[in-house]
Amino acid sequence: MKFSICLPTGFEGVMYPIPFVEPGDFVRMAQLCERLGYHSVWGNDHIQSQHYVRDLFPDSPPNFYELMSVLSFCAAATTTLEVGTALAVLPMRDPFWLAKQSATIDQLSNGRLILALGIGAYREEFAAWAPRLAPKAQRGEMMDEGIALMQRLFSERRVTHEGKYYAVRDIEMYPKPKRDPFALWIGGHNMAAVERAARIGTGWLPGWRPWPELAERIRQLKARAAELGRDPAAIEIAPQFSLTIAKTAEEAERRYMASGLVAHRKSLAYTGRDLSQQVVANLVGSPDLIREKVEGLKKIGVDHACALMIPADSMAEFEDQVEWFAKTVL
Repeated sequence: MKFSICLPTGFEGVMYPIPFVEPGDFVRMAQLCERLGYHSVWGNDHIQSQHYVRDLFPDSPPNFYELMSVLSFCAAATTTLEVGTALAVLPMRDPFWLAKQSATIDQLSNGRLILALGIGAYREEFAAWAPRLAPKAQRGEMMDEGIALMQRLFSERRVTHEGKYYAVRDIEMYPKPKRDPFALWIGGHNMAAVERAARIGTGWLPGWRPWPELAERIRQLKARAAELGRDPAAIEIAPQFSLTIAKTAEEAERRYMASGLVAHRKSLAYTGRDLSQQVVANLVGSPDLIREKVEGLKKIGVDHACALMIPADSMAEFEDQVEWFAKTVL
């Protein structure tokens, strides 16, 4: 089973104080994760803070770092560590330039980029970024059209596309990605995301869910992939979990529930997750309990505990959690 860490690219005010991360911390943490044996480091993709974060910190705007730039620095400073997007918000990025960035980073890193795409957790952010487009745009449609365009750019000599949201004319995009097949993952837990992952994804990166629901979605994804003539084992099952490790399960739960992640979960309540399960369903607990949870995840078909989110009050605490989990599990 693989394990990876989510870097604090866009989490100030969400589960970290403001300020929290310094620019040099990203490369330092990537190098630490490589030394400790983690598979990869990831970052999330926001251009600005959510409304509830602005209300909590009216005088302290958070620092949100551009995702692809951070990953390129991390890849350049490491040799085997993979870097990934959790998630790159495709409706808020031009598909051509995202394809160009991704192919470039993939080439420069010798095939170590994983591009996981999603529609974005907060429509309010999309509406702020594209107020003229937002009232009529369907982000799921933009996602499907954008992915189809990117796949053509990754594989075809010349591309012409006239769609509802995007258009290019006689484009040659080179270099193509080095990794073959390119690591194109689908993010999201709903059935539309499951269908996309079964149809085209080399990986599936949902957020945490109660385990019985997660197990059922994994079963549905694999069955649908088989129906489509794909090898289900070729799709990496990589849910994103939160991580809080402490000497006792009670202490871990207390620290987790006191963190900003709880307000973040509430802001995402529209996704239908049962928030009463957030401690049980995430990697929150003592070392023994964490190991037990990892074994349980293996049994339901999880290949990769991906982009682990670590609530902390300082980078020192963040680093301590990264090292403790490595000693406990890796």
